[in-house]
Amino acid sequence: MAKAVKIKIKLESTAGTGSFYLAEKNPRTHPEKLTLKKFDKKSRKHEEFVEKKLK
Repeated sequence: MAKAVKIKIKLESTAGTGSFYLAEKNPRTHPEKLTLKKFDKKSRKHEEFVEKKLK
């Protein structure tokens, strides 16, 4: 059997509120770190979220 291609990542807010989203990505097609603008529930604004390793 082949290994699964997608890995689970954690998108953590750069605002320092501690909020995060969980996501999956394919490291073969997107080896760079993922950054997205998403809604931060604690600061109640759209903030930039960056990829961190899921422990």
